[in-house]
Amino acid sequence: MAQTPFKRLLLGVTGGIAAYKTAELVRLLVKQGVEVQVVMTEAATQFITPVTLQALSGRPVFTDLWDNRIDNGMAHIEFTRDADAILIAPASADFLAKLVHGEADDLLSTLCLARACPMYVAPAMNVQMWQNPATQRNIATLKSDGIHVLGPDSGVQACGEEGLGRMLEPDILLDQLEASQQLKLLTGKRVLITAGPTFEAIDAARGITNLSSGKMGYAIAKAALEMGADVTLVSGQTPLLPPYGAEVIKVTSAQQMLNAVMANLTQKDIFIAVAAVADYYVLNPSEQKIKKDAHILTLELAPNPDILANVMNLPEPPFCVGFAAESENLLEYAEHKRRKKNLPLLAANLIQDGFGGDENELVLLDDKGTHPLPRASKLTLARQLLRHVANMLPKSSTKE
Repeated sequence: MAQTPFKRLLLGVTGGIAAYKTAELVRLLVKQGVEVQVVMTEAATQFITPVTLQALSGRPVFTDLWDNRIDNGMAHIEFTRDADAILIAPASADFLAKLVHGEADDLLSTLCLARACPMYVAPAMNVQMWQNPATQRNIATLKSDGIHVLGPDSGVQACGEEGLGRMLEPDILLDQLEASQQLKLLTGKRVLITAGPTFEAIDAARGITNLSSGKMGYAIAKAALEMGADVTLVSGQTPLLPPYGAEVIKVTSAQQMLNAVMANLTQKDIFIAVAAVADYYVLNPSEQKIKKDAHILTLELAPNPDILANVMNLPEPPFCVGFAAESENLLEYAEHKRRKKNLPLLAANLIQDGFGGDENELVLLDDKGTHPLPRASKLTLARQLLRHVANMLPKSSTKE
């Protein structure tokens, strides 16, 4: 889960069934050391009590524009001057319309109008309300006014209908708050990423795979989304949750991964091959489970296709980034791989440093030499890698 970039957050809660998620959101924010000041509309108190959010935030909750607990009687001014940001979650269709028109008839709408800090809204409403042209016009206006719109998500709603309109889950909201602070260096770029291990079947129950967790590839996908890219993630088998906003294609074998990559490569600007692809596959896998006996089992293996080489050999390949995981002679083997495949950039790491863990250390290799990235979280390294990629891209490299 992301670390929220704000130390003091004003959390506005409007009327909607999604208000129940606000309790968990406050808990997560406080756990990260964020000072949360909750302000509720009268409608919000019909779904969750101020007492609940006061207990979780450790601060009084305000609902009334004329609350006499503020000495100068100007809560709408005092609250926004100390806040690093305002987050409205859930943000009802009614409240979004108020923001668009600058209405100020209660404490929350008034302080939003008087704000002196960034504002974020997490819409939550019925799918028909979300799709209504009036709501879509309001969302467009809010974005043009510089208000960050987080979500909504798609799924089954309290009314029983299914579609867009669900408020983002609290952990995803925190991710989106953090992402909003990243430089949009890849806006307009289309990125294809492979991640995770491949699995080559021996029989119906067994196979050849490796220790890759997929965490580095998923971190790169998340970092690319943060930087404004359109992301397609081709993933081997991993229990990781895909980053919000990525198009995810699940595969098993190296051949399936190659097929998925080649089928989705059109108009991509960047291809990053992070997956740990098995070098060999079993020539004649058994459709049934092989029974154990006293004899030695012999497998006949054949080399798998080289996915990165296939992409690089296209007439007009995208900007390609390779990965090399070695157990020894890291720089020597990595540079040999980079030159052999004619890659503009390769990221290398020792297997013992990165496989399975949440941290890693990388060395980037390009025509200018080596660029070490000290040990850090995989998301931190992913951001550093993509900043390096952004600096290497031609200024007008978006595919037509």
